[in-house]
Amino acid sequence: MKLHQLIFTGVLCLSSTLATASDLLETVKANGVLKVGMEGTYPPFGYRNDKGELTGYDVDVATALAAKMGLKVEFVTGDFSGLIGGLQAGKFDVIANQIEISPKRKESLAFTQPYAYSALQLIQRKSDKNNYKSLADMNGKSLAVTLGSNYVEYAKTFPGVVVKTYPGTAEYMRDLMQERVDAAINDRLILPYLIKTSNLPLRPGALLSGHELEIGIPFKKGNPQFEAAINSAMNSLRKDGTLKKISLKWFNSDVTQPLK
Repeated sequence: MKLHQLIFTGVLCLSSTLATASDLLETVKANGVLKVGMEGTYPPFGYRNDKGELTGYDVDVATALAAKMGLKVEFVTGDFSGLIGGLQAGKFDVIANQIEISPKRKESLAFTQPYAYSALQLIQRKSDKNNYKSLADMNGKSLAVTLGSNYVEYAKTFPGVVVKTYPGTAEYMRDLMQERVDAAINDRLILPYLIKTSNLPLRPGALLSGHELEIGIPFKKGNPQFEAAINSAMNSLRKDGTLKKISLKWFNSDVTQPLK
């Protein structure tokens, strides 16, 4: 009987311990570290500089967020396709990789409040005098889109536009310069970097309404204490101007505010 009582008491203690430590906040506080998953090959958001150090907008935001929570930051890099799986498997605590807050993703993940807002934007040659206000204005024109992106289906909703898919950015920028395609679309946040580093005579075109993006940091559901803590930290970074400062550093504009 005493053995049964000991086992029962042990089970109660174990259950109590697990319940206490079940929230992610307890785990990160105990470790003193916030583990952040990212690609590390996606400039200007997260990439390695000439010294091999991770740098970028998302790197700075995640570092500031961890510090505000009283934690050190540890980055875990991997292919984009494996980031959400790695999060669910507990390889890291959050993801900072320009993850769009979408209804589909919210079915299985929790998100912080948005820390960046974006939209689709046209890319055109500087010599092109056309000023398209939307894809509807490109009737009969050709549009370059990256294969596999969610932009392909959006572009195809405009039947008058000739959609051309490319394996990557370099390929469609080459054809854009050689006038094999009339324009291209991409995330507005990456356009200034692409134009600057390509050294090509390109210019940003119109923002495309109806496809605005909210960017957040996902983590596993069922962690209300962690959710409250990380959102509180994000609010503090917004109020003290840190988020805006990081944004101005990387984009020369405040991308932390909703598009108007």
